[in-house]
Amino acid sequence: MSELGKLLDDVIGLSERIIGPGVVHLDQTAEFPKQAGRELGSLGVLGLLSAKDVGGMGLKAPAAVRVVEAIAQRCGSTAMILSMHYCSVLAIEAFANEDIRKKHASGERLGTLAFSEFGSRSNFWAPVSTATPGPNGFSLNAEKSWVTSANHADDYVWSSKPHSAAGPMTLWLVPADSAGLSVGPAFDGLGLRGNDSTSISAKDVAVGEDAQLGEDGKGLDFGLGVITPHFNLLSAACSLGLMEAAVERAIKQATSARLTHLNSRLCDLPTIRAYLAKARIKTDMVRSLVYDAADALATGREDTLLRVLEAKAAAGEMSLEVIDLGMRVCGGAAFRKEFGLERIFRDARAASVMAPTTDALYDFIGRALCGMELFS
Repeated sequence: MSELGKLLDDVIGLSERIIGPGVVHLDQTAEFPKQAGRELGSLGVLGLLSAKDVGGMGLKAPAAVRVVEAIAQRCGSTAMILSMHYCSVLAIEAFANEDIRKKHASGERLGTLAFSEFGSRSNFWAPVSTATPGPNGFSLNAEKSWVTSANHADDYVWSSKPHSAAGPMTLWLVPADSAGLSVGPAFDGLGLRGNDSTSISAKDVAVGEDAQLGEDGKGLDFGLGVITPHFNLLSAACSLGLMEAAVERAIKQATSARLTHLNSRLCDLPTIRAYLAKARIKTDMVRSLVYDAADALATGREDTLLRVLEAKAAAGEMSLEVIDLGMRVCGGAAFRKEFGLERIFRDARAASVMAPTTDALYDFIGRALCGMELFS
């Protein structure tokens, strides 16, 4: 068995033992999945994208997509937390010191992105937060709006306007226990209720020169070239996992629920079978696109940009269509919280408003097709 195959078996086993059974409680209480995080760390999952020389697995986007998809089938919140960790690790791997890299590879520290801001909303590529040079480093001031794992991450990969150079963005590694950071109210949202996504305020947060990730003013280059493609893919993988979970529940209901007065099952109705067929086809279409986009990113294909943009847009939109079909198949059962489909319905809606939003993606895809700059 391949390294990835064994890892997927371990992840699926963990999902069945811990992640899946705990998802109802997580959804009801908006509690962060701490135990799942610890178990994922012990399996080496948090170090999947970290280099082998710091104790990681040294794998690439296709492996991350498969792992996130598998977890999302049982818990969208846990899958999104892991996706944000992977995105932060990309910057940590590229620019942080060996000690920090080892701690993230081992699962000792959890990372996340802190890009979105109240001042620029979902336009994460245009930070308004500042980094001011001082005698002992820099002072960060910001009002970050949506930070996944805000209360539970150990490190934030943070964006700001450049402090000296030209350019739109500079990246930083900011420890969560830094003085001057203030985390906002607990997340009580419609879906993805366990992902602890809330605001963070930074008031004169002191960081050293070694906290800067890469060159001043070059953060957007790395963000668009490395972080955003991976985030688009992993968001798509989350949507794909939720789609698969919806199809799974719909098939189970259609083949088990009976119409006693007709001595038949739901799946004996042609309309029900047609809904299932449509859901299966749409899910498999998205899987093919997402896996192809992951391959494009891992191998550096010329069509990578277009593929990763398409993957998030298609997965986000079609997940809603597939889950709606599942709701139709399951009828009243779909509205029962213990059945799980209404939670999947709520979780899936986040993808369309999570930057880059689906509307923005359609514009970016159109620009790419017309040979135009994405940001102008």
